[in-house]
Amino acid sequence: MTKLTLGSYPHLLGFEQLERLLERTAKSGNEGYPPFNIEQTSEGSYRITLAVAGFREQDLAITVEDRQLVIRGRQQDDTADRMFLHRGIAARQFQRSFVLADGVEVGEAIMENGLLHVDLTLLRPETVVQTIQIKKG
Repeated sequence: MTKLTLGSYPHLLGFEQLERLLERTAKSGNEGYPPFNIEQTSEGSYRITLAVAGFREQDLAITVEDRQLVIRGRQQDDTADRMFLHRGIAARQFQRSFVLADGVEVGEAIMENGLLHVDLTLLRPETVVQTIQIKKG
């Protein structure tokens, strides 16, 4: 069986990066924790909101690695001197990844009422018209 790639289509020159992006997105395997929303806040801006109740700002880390927004959470286990009769709220760590398109810049992050908001802005490139001179050979 032959695997079809974007490089095998002559009209899609230079789109190999898109194929790698699709593969990376499929492999990210994000589970359902923590739940999140993605909303478009204006024509060129977006907001990712994660439900991170129980996490403090210092428990969270936000990085951009190779055009991928990575949000990590790790709570400190301060339950050594406490005795639980029932423990239904787990102190678990998480990692959420979001693949960013070219031109998407990460703005500010705001923690509010147990929700972490991360603002994104899409920078549109200017349209460039280029004329190529033909030389005699």
